[in-house]
Amino acid sequence: MQDGPRILVAAALAKIIEPLLRQSLGDATVRIAEDRAAVQHAVSDRLRFDVVVADLTWNDYVIEYEFDGLDVLDILRRTRRQTSVIFAAQGHGIERDHLDEAVEQPEVVGIYRKATGPQLLVEAVGIAVRGGTLAGPQFPRSDSPPDIPRIHSYFGKGRGVTAARLAGAIASGQAVNHETLAGSAHVGYDTAAKLVDYLGPLIRDRGEHDLELKMTPEVVYRWCGEHARYILSWCRRHGHDDVATRTMTAP
Repeated sequence: MQDGPRILVAAALAKIIEPLLRQSLGDATVRIAEDRAAVQHAVSDRLRFDVVVADLTWNDYVIEYEFDGLDVLDILRRTRRQTSVIFAAQGHGIERDHLDEAVEQPEVVGIYRKATGPQLLVEAVGIAVRGGTLAGPQFPRSDSPPDIPRIHSYFGKGRGVTAARLAGAIASGQAVNHETLAGSAHVGYDTAAKLVDYLGPLIRDRGEHDLELKMTPEVVYRWCGEHARYILSWCRRHGHDDVATRTMTAP
């Protein structure tokens, strides 16, 4: 029986990463999981992992709206299998919301940028196996300005929960006006009509709307579409599955 590190690679292209880690970490046990079901099966098994390497977002138009690295972290927590987690990020803008939340989580020892090459991933896993954290310029954590409000923080308190449900109903494609928003988000019509009051402050404070222009429902709808991947992720991980299922189809 191997007594080396046990590594789970939860990624859309896990089969490509697996041989690299096996070759570089000769005594390691490497297991791969390419979707939600495989992750749940791997984590529920008797084998406990020392390090989990997970894609922050899946490189698939459909899956990236249904499953991501934060879901992997959620599964680890729900099964009480917390361990050191390395998130592998592509580095493009649509990951920023996920990254803002990821770097604040205690299990996350660092972010590996895929563009830096495979050798750095091997180094990152080695650091995590030894109980260290990924630091230095080769492992940047987040490039969001520190004074920009984080979406997950806004959604997690006070009126933010209702704001999240409204945003989720829009991001999923279930709502197109106040009436359908009220029905899909299961809120009163008056609440749906106050959409701008619920989400406008967040959008303004994040600098994502010109302060000289009026905040309108159309602006909020567009914003929810731009941040749909993360909004749906937050909703499904916080018990709002009814607004977290995307009804739109891929082009």
